[in-house]
Amino acid sequence: MKVDYLLIGGGMASANCAAELRKRGAEGSIMLVGREPEVPYERPPLSKEYLRGEAERADAYVNPPDWYEQNGVELRTRTNVMSLDPDSSIAKLQGGDEVEFGQALIATGANVNILRVEGAELEGIHYLRAFGNSDAIRADAEKAKRVVMIGGSYIGCEVAASLTAQGTQCAVVMMEDVALSRVFGDEAGGWFQELMESKGVEFHAGETLEAFEGDGKVSAVVTQSGKTVEGDFVVVGAGVRPDVMLAQRAGLEVDDGIVCDSMLQTSSEGIYAAGDVCSYDSVVHGRRLRVEHWDVAMQQGMHVGRCMAGDSAAYEVVPYFFSDLADWASLEYVGPASEWDEEVWRGDRGAGEFCVFYLKDGRVAGALSVERSEDLGVARELLAKGVDVSDEKEALADPASDIGGLGSS
Repeated sequence: MKVDYLLIGGGMASANCAAELRKRGAEGSIMLVGREPEVPYERPPLSKEYLRGEAERADAYVNPPDWYEQNGVELRTRTNVMSLDPDSSIAKLQGGDEVEFGQALIATGANVNILRVEGAELEGIHYLRAFGNSDAIRADAEKAKRVVMIGGSYIGCEVAASLTAQGTQCAVVMMEDVALSRVFGDEAGGWFQELMESKGVEFHAGETLEAFEGDGKVSAVVTQSGKTVEGDFVVVGAGVRPDVMLAQRAGLEVDDGIVCDSMLQTSSEGIYAAGDVCSYDSVVHGRRLRVEHWDVAMQQGMHVGRCMAGDSAAYEVVPYFFSDLADWASLEYVGPASEWDEEVWRGDRGAGEFCVFYLKDGRVAGALSVERSEDLGVARELLAKGVDVSDEKEALADPASDIGGLGSS
């Protein structure tokens, strides 16, 4: 069989690529192939409102299930792409079908890092990547009094907040000295950690997991320092790794993801990558970048759709992130800042309304906002334009100062 557009991966990037193609008037045939049983869906609710039972599966769908048929998109769920030949433009699908394609998108996402330590085979140890994982965590939480989270980054903190809000006591065991500090630094990370501690979350910082303990089912985690932290079940948030296996077998260039140019095109013309797996040449940052977040997958999928429809522009969207810690705090972030030498705080951190500008050599490398989205828009513009704000730090720090025009000159 032949298709004009083959979209590999059943997530945000592929679904938005398909929608953008149709929006742009592309009339060619589209096939979207994903290994999950569901239609493409958003993953952030898995650690938030879906986990808390406040949303249904359908609420997370990128497009309604009938959208694909209505828009002429052949959707194949529960199907892997086994091989991809860039020279012949042929993909072999699970089950034996061969598909000849005109252009292709690889959006295979990422796989969670599985911890290989003593006791890893015990029951009650969860990882979070799909609906089924979230369902299993919720089921265990309903009959448990205490859970241990492994990891002090997004997933660990989001799940801890959600389960605590539902009445389950949570302990977080993390290698970091301060929660969320790898992205936001110690001061901002400390603000979030103190907030979570005030809600009852217990933190064990600077601890590396040594083993899981239990008789058939996990009952505690043991750290390398010898500390034992008990829990009725465990949720691991140890990061992810890009799923590049298909790209590697296809002979595409791979280096911490699939290597792409500024248009998100891989080393083979007509084949693009987007989402967690895409390592692209960022014209905004002046370096190679790979970002694991919902909004980036959406934006990159849309960009690839435009490129497939004939556009040749570089991808210039400043990466945006968001996270919710139950209903305690909502944070937004643009960047990402790989490093910074100064932080400028704006607003009232005591009231939970502030923005942190992360500066590198006088320029905005990233910005974190809690209830100050208007500042984040300014930060995005300053970052994109590379504006030197060395002489504007006083204005940045003053919440009464109008900073909207800093990047206009």
